[in-house]
Amino acid sequence: MREFIVEADGGSRGNPGPAGYGAVVIDAATGETLAERAEYIGIATNNVAEYRGLVAGLRAAHELDPAARVRVRMDSKLVVEQMSGRWKIKHPDMKPLAAEAARVFPPDRITYEWMPREQNKHADRLANEAMDAGRPGEQWSPSASTAELRDQPPQSRGLSTPGGEAAKAEDDARAAHNVATPAPSTGWGAAPDMGAPTTFVLLRHGETLLTPQKRFSGSGGTDPSLSDVGREQAERVAAALAARGTVEAIVASPLTRTRQTAAAVAARLGLDVVIEDGLRETDFGVWEGLTFAEVQERYPDDLKTWLASPKAEPTGGGESFAATARRIATTRDKLIASYAGRTVLLVSHVTPIKSLVRLAIGAPPESLYRMELSAASLSAVAYYADGNASLRLFNDTSHLR
Repeated sequence: MREFIVEADGGSRGNPGPAGYGAVVIDAATGETLAERAEYIGIATNNVAEYRGLVAGLRAAHELDPAARVRVRMDSKLVVEQMSGRWKIKHPDMKPLAAEAARVFPPDRITYEWMPREQNKHADRLANEAMDAGRPGEQWSPSASTAELRDQPPQSRGLSTPGGEAAKAEDDARAAHNVATPAPSTGWGAAPDMGAPTTFVLLRHGETLLTPQKRFSGSGGTDPSLSDVGREQAERVAAALAARGTVEAIVASPLTRTRQTAAAVAARLGLDVVIEDGLRETDFGVWEGLTFAEVQERYPDDLKTWLASPKAEPTGGGESFAATARRIATTRDKLIASYAGRTVLLVSHVTPIKSLVRLAIGAPPESLYRMELSAASLSAVAYYADGNASLRLFNDTSHLR
């Protein structure tokens, strides 16, 4: 039975941006290049381009010999782990591509291997040739390609890579135990080979006069300003974020306390503040300005129902937690699309931040009642191209001490 090696890659100049893929089929016994594929695919993400390259490479191998065994080698840890069944595929753009790739060869005749990027030069060059051709509106042509000519000799392609085994073994071990690559000390964390995540640094506003009294303070009340304590907290968190130096944009709720907190940070970082209505706090109806004990005394049945069901609204037609969660999910998706691959400070409130955390970790609605979120605290969630999210930090108040 013949054995082929399929090496594939994809790229996007912008992620998402102008994208293309490259794939090469190699005779495993001789190292001879048997087929090359490349295509400019328009605007897409890196991961979609990588999957398109995988599909093209497998189809090319199938055309050569549908009964062959195939070893797929890619420098995308994401694609290798997902196609090997070790990582889930959640992103809607990648699910059909992964299914398409899985149908080309029977699963018992195909294996997936990760290789270092420097060993995937042939496919990488094909992908770049495809993107270069697409820039003036053309398509890649095999006759014009010089990817193979500029590639390493066959014995260097990784058909046998003892020097790279240590790195591969370490990455495989991390994936098998679901251990992320250690985060740099100045950043908010990352994961191996999934591209730059979109990271939301979640800042709850500083104190108002209502905060220490633990009164309901949502979007339907008096819209209080920061207190003297709250302004000091805002300056302290601004200094801490300036020291980190990783925030690239600031988005804030339209309420006064969040705009004031965001302004303090923006002044330190030299950034503008974008107002996003979807980050506003829940509307607590007639409970606005009351303490929990006062609500329990005046509206005991409504409070009991509210605590029992996320679909229940506060007295007077406020906003249910279920409605808040839907609003926050929509806002999250909008901001991920707008700030893909960037670190963004979201200045918001208790319920929106808890909702973002809950949705990121897949916790039930009742988990909102079990999270403590302090004024001027920092949390962080990273969102990856495959649809997964990772909670990186929660309720950090070290900058206030």
